[in-house]
Amino acid sequence: MTKKYYGTQTEKAIKNFAFDTYRVHKEFIEALVQIKKAAASANFAAGNFGRDIKNAIVKAAAEILSGKFRDQFPLKALQGGAGTSINMNVNEVLANRATEILAKQGKKSVVHPNDHVNRSQSTNDVNPSAIKIASISLTQNLQKTLELFVKALEAKAKAFKNVPKLARTHLQDAVPTTLGAEFASYAAIIRWHQEKINRVVVYCQELNLGGTAIGNSVNASPKYISNVYKELNKNTRQHFRPAKNLMSQTSSQTDFLAISQAVTALCVDLSKIANDLRFMASGPRGGIGEITLAELQKGSSIMPGKVNPVLPETVSQLYFLISGNNLSIEHCAHAAQMELGVMFPLIADRLLQSLKLTSQVIGQFTKLCVVKLKANKKRCKELLEISTAYAASLTPILGYDTMAQAVKTAVATGKTLREVVVGQKLLSNKEFDTVVRNFHQG
Repeated sequence: MTKKYYGTQTEKAIKNFAFDTYRVHKEFIEALVQIKKAAASANFAAGNFGRDIKNAIVKAAAEILSGKFRDQFPLKALQGGAGTSINMNVNEVLANRATEILAKQGKKSVVHPNDHVNRSQSTNDVNPSAIKIASISLTQNLQKTLELFVKALEAKAKAFKNVPKLARTHLQDAVPTTLGAEFASYAAIIRWHQEKINRVVVYCQELNLGGTAIGNSVNASPKYISNVYKELNKNTRQHFRPAKNLMSQTSSQTDFLAISQAVTALCVDLSKIANDLRFMASGPRGGIGEITLAELQKGSSIMPGKVNPVLPETVSQLYFLISGNNLSIEHCAHAAQMELGVMFPLIADRLLQSLKLTSQVIGQFTKLCVVKLKANKKRCKELLEISTAYAASLTPILGYDTMAQAVKTAVATGKTLREVVVGQKLLSNKEFDTVVRNFHQG
């Protein structure tokens, strides 16, 4: 049996929150350990305890950050107490492992979870700070995934730039465009979301660490506060700084809501793009069929040969899930009372899930759907030619009312717009071709 490093407070939390739900995200635990590692060095610099205890805590923290003792963090994400149990779980594991390290060195010092590992801290400043540390790391991963996604969209835009097709508004024939132009617009949409995410992530660099219980820095000296940020930035290679008003960051959780909202907005447009691909790939005979998606798996247990757009469907379901997470985070932030946002565990769980899952789904969507999709040039041309799309281009020449009537005639008779316009001698075939050519040449 694996040696148990957590203690009494963790055991009580295991019993109190015995729910069939997720464990606390490892990224949250690792961020807490980063804070404890920095705090140990800061407390030593402030004269709060000796070098031996500092070194033991730092070594124990390094072991956890390397991937050891993962089984020592069993708590479920859904819990009360503003995440005190999560903080104490980390404190206990670090304290007991640090004590063990000292014992192996022949030293009898006992590292205490509160007096040493949690010295100059409170759950109320380390937990919000930890989720911001974790969010920055996960957002950086998300941005890398988005960059690959944008490049895949831009590659398709270039490959399809000369593929004329029908544009649609209200799911009705609109005007001519190109398949490349559609994919270029998708790429631009995602680029804009990358910028928006970068803007809100700036808030993650401002922490309430050092504010302790309510933000007024009870039991945390100025020397400790100064050093804990220096150590944290050195260890994480980030640029964290204390908030101008630590109490404001302890009592309000809307920074996390801003991040969640940015990710949710991204997922709204991801779902829109995915639905467009589903629409354009519909068929193969009874639908639009302007693009073809790669066959990833059998589409039906009863209908042979059926292929389903499984990744676009997954992307839409991602949006539904992230939207629900965002609503949960909004309600949790709203439930902050007086000097503390107490619903923090659920904020942490839902936000980290949103960041991780969005990155994972986009990665699969890029590799298995966008990169592999192909244009059906013949079908694009066919639907464009039988549509009424060139009516808008002919309006400056023949007038709105004339073209409105021509469109009605084409729809009623089943003829193409070209057949109606040329048949009524409104334009010659050559003149119609000129209009078409001028449109596509810009």
